[in-house]
Amino acid sequence: MNWPDWDQLQKDDRRVIWHPYASATDVPEIFPVIAAHGVHLELADGRRLLDGMSSWWCAIHGYNNPALNRAVRDQLFDMSHVMFGGLTHPPAVKLARLLTELTPPALERVFFSDSGSVAVEVALKMAIQYWYSMGRPGKQKLVALRNGYHGDTFGAMSLCDPETGMHHLFGEVLPKHFFAPAPQCPFDGDCPEQELAAMTELLSVHHQEIAAVIVEPVVQGAGGMRFYCPDYLVQLRALCDAFDVLLIFDEIATGFGRTGKLFALEHAEVEPDILCLGKALTGGYMTLAATLCTGQVATGISEGEAGAFMHGPTFMANPLACATAIASTELLLSQPWQRTIRRLNSELEQGLAPARELEQVAEVRTLGAIGVIELKEAVDMKRIQPMFVERGVWIRPFGKLVYAMPPYIMGSDDLASLTAAMVDVVAQA
Repeated sequence: MNWPDWDQLQKDDRRVIWHPYASATDVPEIFPVIAAHGVHLELADGRRLLDGMSSWWCAIHGYNNPALNRAVRDQLFDMSHVMFGGLTHPPAVKLARLLTELTPPALERVFFSDSGSVAVEVALKMAIQYWYSMGRPGKQKLVALRNGYHGDTFGAMSLCDPETGMHHLFGEVLPKHFFAPAPQCPFDGDCPEQELAAMTELLSVHHQEIAAVIVEPVVQGAGGMRFYCPDYLVQLRALCDAFDVLLIFDEIATGFGRTGKLFALEHAEVEPDILCLGKALTGGYMTLAATLCTGQVATGISEGEAGAFMHGPTFMANPLACATAIASTELLLSQPWQRTIRRLNSELEQGLAPARELEQVAEVRTLGAIGVIELKEAVDMKRIQPMFVERGVWIRPFGKLVYAMPPYIMGSDDLASLTAAMVDVVAQA
């Protein structure tokens, strides 16, 4: 493709595009990408950036992967899309079967959607409709954790932290749910009983109106990149059972190996009633998400008043996306991915360690293929983003966090360059 020059791209972008979490009038510097290969992004001016973000955590195999390219091409010649109402197709059936084989045995049904936020919307609706079908229509509230993030659509926003989250401007119009304190127990520590005291109190007092508890297992992602003790999930499962409340795990950010387990729930060996997947599901090629639920939830909804689950995305189970998700998952499983994640974790820990000596740094932490430098003050995005680009890396900080979630294929030398740039920029910024 013949691209216009750098200046023209910038001008056209500023004139007609509105970027995520950005102003349409005071537009920050934007960097045009014209190609991507392996772990590098190629800019319109010829520069190459080492991608430390996996395109918001989804491109786990890097870019232009031959196996995923082939899956898209092969499926394209059969059909790119077909409606899912009243029809089915092999990629959807194969992917659903694969997901139920990889996740806990109780999760028997798969509902496909277009994005992680919608997967959370689906989970929320499943929980509420389930209890309505069970003759308990008063159970319409959810409990979420402080510092949590579950997406940008209205239902998902209502489950994000209403004070420290990104959606407080909408607080007056969002549905009102309950919030429990975020776990403070470290990932490799114990979870004392008092960690769940507030959650226990909430469920004890309000369980008659609570449909489900939703959490990001082990890792709270966009709400702060916080890691917490797996035993918290064990105790939370017991609480939900005791108070007759469903448990939802949002693994959109953590699924498919990112934490060192295929799914973060495996750290605790806990089975949720509903599980949300997305992001890395297709290896970053196509937008696709899935909400899995137990047979009990599926049967309860189906035998209720409506006789059906009341949701149906137009592009549900898109064949191109499903075929790519199969290829991505099979590619991951065909490799020694656990060893790869251990290597990435060791190198992230080693590379980011010098940041602990910096006065402006509050904490450095790593888990699986996640590396985080938490600062004492929020970063200046307009200043810090170009600094990373000047050093040939792509890192997208937010708030007080400078973090990396690199593609799993990133080699040791590239990862060392990435972490060195992170420490260097933090030291200067």
